[in-house]
Amino acid sequence: MPSTLVRPMLRSPVLRLAGRRFESTATGKAAEAATKAQQGLSRVSGAAAGAAKGLGNALSKAGGRTGRLFAMIERQTPFVIYYSRVGLELSKLVFQGQKMSLPSVATFQTYYQSLWSSLRSGTLFASPQQLLQQIRNVGTPQLVAGGVVVAECLGFFTVGEMLGRFKLVGYHGETASHH
Repeated sequence: MPSTLVRPMLRSPVLRLAGRRFESTATGKAAEAATKAQQGLSRVSGAAAGAAKGLGNALSKAGGRTGRLFAMIERQTPFVIYYSRVGLELSKLVFQGQKMSLPSVATFQTYYQSLWSSLRSGTLFASPQQLLQQIRNVGTPQLVAGGVVVAECLGFFTVGEMLGRFKLVGYHGETASHH
């Protein structure tokens, strides 16, 4: 008996109107335009990929050194694209984590104008006397920072050598000398 009472209530126009979702026409039009733009972009990228594949096929048919060069480039392209994307994402994370930002255009202009003027005048590199004076004026914090950088570089090099050789111990040398 309760289901017979509920059914007519669900069919009432008031409940149907309440269940309807209202959208502005601008939102609908913007979504429709975005969908069309995405479809157009996918068609263009598909055509470009097809053209690039056709060009790659034509170039790979070339013989000799040229053909081998294009084959090598074709093999390396996925790795280059992958690692460039990884590097880009990593640099984005570093920029965001360190709260870094690009310098302004004015900063670039002043830096490169002074660099250009020092190149023209030949004063880009300091004279030996000025270089010696700068070394004498190095403070303790700068020396500590330089030591930390040197220790980091040495540590990374050592870990890289260990990973490259798959050993913690150094290379095995010759016991007898060759004279």
